Amino acid sequence: MKAIVLLTDGFEEVEAITPIDYLQRAGIEVCTVALNSDRRATGSHSVTVIADKYIAELEGEWDAVLVPGGPGADSLAKSDAVCALLRKTAMEGKLVAAICASPAVVLAPLGLLEGKQFTCFPGMEGMVRNAFWQEKDVVADGNIITSRAAGTAASWTLAVIVYLKGTSAASQVAEKTLL
Repeated sequence: MKAIVLLTDGFEEVEAITPIDYLQRAGIEVCTVALNSDRRATGSHSVTVIADKYIAELEGEWDAVLVPGGPGADSLAKSDAVCALLRKTAMEGKLVAAICASPAVVLAPLGLLEGKQFTCFPGMEGMVRNAFWQEKDVVADGNIITSRAAGTAASWTLAVIVYLKGTSAASQVAEKTLL
């Protein structure tokens, strides 16, 4: 199993670092992918991460793409490469997971939430048309998993692990991290 975590300036640190850590604990290979050619991304709280790849260097196969939120969600939504990656992933029936602003700002304009149940950062649900908002921390609908904010990042990541590796793998991560 391989998961991509997208990073750009303004990403919400908890929503990116939690999945990187927890997915690796579950035995899922993680590839961090930045929009900046120097592979650096500075989060909304000044934490700088050096990604594994620049998005133009991305190749190979993957099973999931995770989209953190934060102010950087706007940059992700404006990136043709990100949009193409997410469309391809969804069309192939692979997992697309987004949290916080990203369901509304990134996924909805691509039509990836159409006809689906979803959640997002409170108050942003009005930006999404032709989908069914749920006031829940995490919502899984087919190959789309959405979540609300930094405080739900662990639950969101466990839902991703359940999707990719099953309940047992998620339970082991939850137990070892005292969730």
